[in-house]
Amino acid sequence: MHNVEDELFTSYGTYLKQKYGAPAFRVGLDAGFSCPNRLSGRNSPGCCYCDAFGARAMYQRTKGADSDQVDEDLKADIQEQTDKAVRFLKKRYGAEYFLLYFQAFSSTYGTLQHLRNVYDYALSLQNYRELIISTRPDCIDEQKADLLLEYKERGYDVWVELGLQSAHDKTLERINRGHSVSDFEDAYNLLRKRGIKIAVHLIFGLPGEGSSEIVETCKYVAKLKPEGLKIHNLHIPYNSPLYKDFSAGKVSVPTVEEHLDYVITAIEHMPESTIIMRLTCDSQEDERAAPKNFLKKTEFYNLVRNEMKKRNSFQGRLFL
Repeated sequence: MHNVEDELFTSYGTYLKQKYGAPAFRVGLDAGFSCPNRLSGRNSPGCCYCDAFGARAMYQRTKGADSDQVDEDLKADIQEQTDKAVRFLKKRYGAEYFLLYFQAFSSTYGTLQHLRNVYDYALSLQNYRELIISTRPDCIDEQKADLLLEYKERGYDVWVELGLQSAHDKTLERINRGHSVSDFEDAYNLLRKRGIKIAVHLIFGLPGEGSSEIVETCKYVAKLKPEGLKIHNLHIPYNSPLYKDFSAGKVSVPTVEEHLDYVITAIEHMPESTIIMRLTCDSQEDERAAPKNFLKKTEFYNLVRNEMKKRNSFQGRLFL
């Protein structure tokens, strides 16, 4: 049975405590990147569940990624976001270590030189221990994987958070994801060959999917043995293409009880080496049509732990 400080699964908090021995937190930045699935810029439609803010970006920017240079406005924005985040994390949590996290949109979508300039500038603002990049499979190629390897060789612990969402091409097409499962595998293998850590993103409750599809996706991901897994319950922002289907009654979102079952199933299928980094999605309640009144992250985390105890469940129970 899984036994990490008597936890039933390897949480990200436990991982960071064991790794750093002191409070370590991510500094999440929006560096102005867009997405290849938004051909007319950041405000154009992308994945059907995604609104104009692209992974909860705090600021909307449209310039930067098309130029090799990091202009002064973007530098000032990155500096401001960094200072604000670091002050907050020190005051609220007593943070001692910081991990640079490019969170918004697709943070490898740009020229190699622009990516290098943005990463280097942001890294220069703090004594960061890690470089964490959130992106899409179709924004990783040999050259970009080599660029990320450079930072690993410079001593940073480099992670790529790679959005898969579902292991079913039919679903990916339905949600206008813009890439295939094969594209994901190609990107995964490029990163894996270079020893870059990978966290896979999944969304539970996507249109047309139920328990059987989710189990198949979990089995697929488990075989890859990623270093991390992030689970999101489907959220439907008002300002998203999926809202039209939701308002017409064509789409629903998982209840707390349904998502609880999905999450426990996912945890049971994952190898013990995979860090369970997230269990639910974040979004502003006044900006989303559904779900309403879903449990807060800590409440849902505690619900998962309690239910797993009742079921004698643990991470890796169903891993083959």
